[in-house]
Formats: sequence, structure tokens, C-alpha cells
Amino acid sequence: RYKAVWLIFFILGLGTLLPWNFFMTAREYFISRLADPEISRFRNETSEAALSPSYLQSMFDNFMTLCAMVPLLIFTCLNSFIHQRIPQQIRILGSLVAIGLVFLVTAIMVKVAMEPLPFFVFTMISIVFINSFGAILQSSLFGLAGLLPASYTAPIMSGQGLAGTFAALAMIFSIAIGAQQPESFIGYFTTACVAIVLAIFSYILLPRMDFFRYYSMKDKTEYRVYNAELETKRDLIKKRSQLSGVCYALLVFLPADEPNGMEQNNSKIIPIHNPDEKPSVVAIFKKLWVMAVSVCFVFTVTIGVFPSVTAKVSTVLGEGNRWGLYFIPVSCFLLFNVFDWTGRSLTALFTWPGKDSCLLPVMVALRVIFIPLFMLCNVQPRDYLPVVFSHDAWYIIFMIFFSISNGYLASLCMCFGPKKVLAHEAETAGAVMAFFLSLGLALGAAVSFLFRILI
Repeated sequence: RYKAVWLIFFILGLGTLLPWNFFMTAREYFISRLADPEISRFRNETSEAALSPSYLQSMFDNFMTLCAMVPLLIFTCLNSFIHQRIPQQIRILGSLVAIGLVFLVTAIMVKVAMEPLPFFVFTMISIVFINSFGAILQSSLFGLAGLLPASYTAPIMSGQGLAGTFAALAMIFSIAIGAQQPESFIGYFTTACVAIVLAIFSYILLPRMDFFRYYSMKDKTEYRVYNAELETKRDLIKKRSQLSGVCYALLVFLPADEPNGMEQNNSKIIPIHNPDEKPSVVAIFKKLWVMAVSVCFVFTVTIGVFPSVTAKVSTVLGEGNRWGLYFIPVSCFLLFNVFDWTGRSLTALFTWPGKDSCLLPVMVALRVIFIPLFMLCNVQPRDYLPVVFSHDAWYIIFMIFFSISNGYLASLCMCFGPKKVLAHEAETAGAVMAFFLSLGLALGAAVSFLFRILI
């Protein structure tokens, strides 16, 4: 009713990536604090050049991405095994509360003066904590959506896409009103806390929805109905010993008028599972490995260049005017997130190519072309490669296709993955897909150092 469950999953998807996007989009705030001239006592000490504010500034994007994606991978992997032991309510609610507290501390630290190196370490620790809990939240959420029809994975992906758009708009607004001082970011970070509270409230409402309760309890109900029918048929068999072997087989193995005791997968009817039996992660991976590897490769390419390469592109049109201030927030972060969100949302309208099509992994592999395209844009500073696409228009065109393909192909893979397994394996399949999504993020963070050095 009123698409309430769809909206709740959308809000939960928003809460999953909003904290990370607020950190990533606020890179200018963090970089400006690393360049504080009044307390930069490392600048003139050559023996500690590697810890100087200038070095911390230049490598901030790479370290930020690495500290985000490695914990994301590790904790998503752990969640693939602990999700059967720790209740889903604890994993989701606990993660949301922890992320909210870390962001509250980050907002408070805006008013606390710190030297560049301690501030850098504190920021990286905050990023590690946020993405560790975010990994558990994201993996649990995809597993939860796997219990519902395939279209209910799309609102999570769409909400995650909106998270980046919302963060980019908040940053552009702060620039527009001339908020250049670090103190102005208290309200910026507090906004993320409000969004987390909204996500917590939405999750508390979810179990009250009849639509969600129907799908979340469907397996257990079917199992109980199947056992009841089986016991009834056994009683009939005992009382009717005159029945032939053929009738015996029909009574025992054929379903009743309503197929309550069966589940259908790939046009095959099989008995319902035992809910006490733990699904095999390895067996599930064998069924969906194409989707898992595909979503991994999508995010390896994306994080390999975004934002470590794309955020360092300089405009050739706005030198010395206000477009220079808006170029990266608009052309990099806002543009990426708007079209990434568009790509994710398109899967709610159509899902082409299909889950068994060979065209999908081919389209995923073709995205590798974006790596050299962005490296040949006007990335500054550069040492080796020439600038081939210097005009801002080239960069914007590449960003549009880069972002919309990321959102659409990743969302397709995440929607199709849980649908390639049996219904009772869907939650574990969602956790496996989330792990490979995080693996792609971590691999992308690692190769981003290489791509930046090659430029």
C-alpha cells in the first residue's frame, strides 16, 4: 500500500551510502585543514617530508578511498558468514546507530583545532569505522531485499545513488552561500546525522508492513503447511491400505491443490527446504558467479579512477572565475551521482539484457575504456601522459556515460544475483553479491594508486 515498503528500502539505501558520500564530497574541507599554515611544523623538515601537509593533501583522495574500501571488503566478507548467527535486526540497527555516532563526533570535531597529521589520522579512522559498519549494513540490506521480488533491490541501489547527489548538492550550496570556513561544515555533517535517524525510524516501521511480513515469513509458513499436508497424507495411507502403489506415490509426492509446499525455480518443482538447514555459500556462488564477478569488475573500474583521478581534473574555461570553484563539485561529484542514480533507477523500468544473457558481462568488460579516457583528460599535476582531451566538454561527456553505465550495470547484477538461486538461498546470495561488490571497491582503491602514478 502506497509503495511503503519500496520507499523504506529506498531510505535505507540512502542511509547506507550517505555518510561515505558526505566524507568524499567534503574533500576540500579536509584538504584545507591539512594545509593549516599556523600549525604545519612538518613543512620545513626534510626528514619528515613524507608526513608533510603537502604530501597529505596530494594523496588524500587515494588514502581516503583505500581506508574506505578495504574495511568495506573485510566486513562484507565477515557478514557473509556471521549473518546466520547474528540476528538481522542487530546487524542493521546496530550499524545505523554506530554510523550516526561517528558522524556526530565528526561534526563536533569541526570546532576542535588539530595539527595536520593527527587530523589526517583521525579522519582516516573515522572513514574506517563508517565503512566497516556500512559494509555490514549494506550486505544485510541486500540479503533482506533478496527475500522480496527482484524489483525491491532497485530502490536500495536508487537510494544509494541519491545519497551521492544529495551530498554533492549540499556541498554546492555551501559554496554558493560563500561558506568557506571549516566551522560552516558543522551543519553539513549534521545533515547526514538527520538522514541516519530517518533510516533508523524507517527500518523500525518495516516489520509492521503486511507486504514485508508476507515475504519474510513465506518460507517458514510453506514449510509448516507442507509438513502438515504430508502428515495428513500419511494418515490417509495408513487407513487406506487397499490403495495401489500408484495411488500411494500420488498421495505422498504430489502437492495439494495449492502448491504451498513447493517452491519453483527455473521451471523445476522441488520440495521446500528445511529452515534449519544452512545454505552452502560455495554452492550458491557456483550458481551466480557470473553476476558476482561482473559487479566486482564494474566497481573496480569505477573506484580505480573516481575520485582519485577524476577529482584532479582542472578546468580550462574557468581559470580565475567562479566556475573554477564549481567545476569539480558539479562536473565530477554532482554529475556522477545524478547519472549514476539515473542508471540505477532505470532498472525499475526495464532489465535488459536478461540475467542469462552473455551480453551483460560483455557490456561490463567494455567499461574498461573509461580508465585511459579519464587519464588523458586535463589531470593536474601530471608527469608522463599527454593531455589529449583538454576541453571541459570531453570530461563531462565521459563522466555522463561512465556514471550511467556504472549505475545501470551494477544494479542489474545486484538484482539478478539473488534470482539465480532458490528462494531460501536468496538472503545468503544477497550477502555474497554484496561481498563481491565490496571486493570490486577494494580492488579499485588499490589500483587507483597505480593509475595516478602513471599519469
